[in-house]
Amino acid sequence: MAWGKKTHPDPVVEDSVPLGMRIAGAFSWRVLVVAGVIALFIWLVTIFSEILIPFLIGVVISALLVPISNRLQRWHVPKWLAVIISLLGGLAAVAALVWLVIDQIIASYPSLRDRMVSQYGNVRQFVLNSGFGISQKDVNQWLDDATKWVQEHSGTILSGVASAGSSATHVFEALFIILFTTIFLLIDGKNVWRWTVRLFPRKARATVDGAGVAGWITLTSFIRVQIFVAFVDAVGIGLGAFIVGLFFGGMPLVIPIAAIVFLGAFIPVVGAIVTGFLAVFVALIFNGPLAAVLVLGIVLLVQQIEGHILQPLVMGNAVKVHPLAVVLGVTAASGLAGIAGAFFAVPLIATLNAMVTTIASGRWRGLDSDHVLEAIPKRGQHGRIQLRRRRHQVGDEVPAPGTDAEPAAEPGTASTN
Repeated sequence: MAWGKKTHPDPVVEDSVPLGMRIAGAFSWRVLVVAGVIALFIWLVTIFSEILIPFLIGVVISALLVPISNRLQRWHVPKWLAVIISLLGGLAAVAALVWLVIDQIIASYPSLRDRMVSQYGNVRQFVLNSGFGISQKDVNQWLDDATKWVQEHSGTILSGVASAGSSATHVFEALFIILFTTIFLLIDGKNVWRWTVRLFPRKARATVDGAGVAGWITLTSFIRVQIFVAFVDAVGIGLGAFIVGLFFGGMPLVIPIAAIVFLGAFIPVVGAIVTGFLAVFVALIFNGPLAAVLVLGIVLLVQQIEGHILQPLVMGNAVKVHPLAVVLGVTAASGLAGIAGAFFAVPLIATLNAMVTTIASGRWRGLDSDHVLEAIPKRGQHGRIQLRRRRHQVGDEVPAPGTDAEPAAEPGTASTN
């Protein structure tokens, strides 16, 4: 066989393999390659999770604050002042929410402790008088078993507390990364993204940037809509718990319950339900089983309103992701990365869906590539997002982050304005 001469499969051997098997084999090795890339990506995410998770949190916060900063700048507020107002305003809102929750819990703790002790006695009497043959000896045996279990696993519990204490340093590191990611995206996100686009081959830069525009708009829309949905969940459950408490002599911790429901609603599908059961527990402790059942009905009613009204009408226009994909994505991500995975699952799925759809459909050719962090969506006649025409070729040579020089056009490119 001469060197350089192309060889072809033996037609006899190839023809002996059924067509269906050849097609299945072609699909199989491609699926294996894709699965290998996904597995490698997940492995890298787990290795660098201590850096990646705070960075993603900073990106999500920036998706909320960047439009505010841009709006202030359009009102002729200086950029440095708009950045400071956006950042300090966001920090003040979070600090006020945390302070309100902690203050209410501290103020209600004595009564909550007394009511828990009282309700424990009531539950014990109910169990003893339930007719299931449970005696005081059985209850004492259960308590002794629980005490022995705690004593036997005290080493594990103490080691967990120690590891939690040692992880305080990682918490401060994470807060540092979140803060600086948010600050730099507010100040210089334009050049950061342009520098990122330059990492790709020249012919792919316009496509990458167009997909980034679509992904960023989807992410900002998702964050705004999710805040609205979380607010509705918190107000509905909190107001329902307050009304139920009026008929049963009052119920404390209504404001902390609403705040926790608001935060939990950022984990779609299950977040508000899990945190809503906190209201059910408080109602059970303070007002008895009937009040707990009423609060449970309110939690389920609010979730039905969210699932059948808010999600299709509000969230559906902002994020084109099927509810089944949301449920499966949240379940898989929570299994891989816990609470962080459940939190990032839906925005990640929505963003990737928008980016892939934009690339596949070729819509990136008409996107405004001035820079992603200032792209402005516009609604068309049918409610679809229509983006401004691009001002220049995003694949142009651009400076690294921190420089103010504008990119020069590549030979043969022209503006489409």
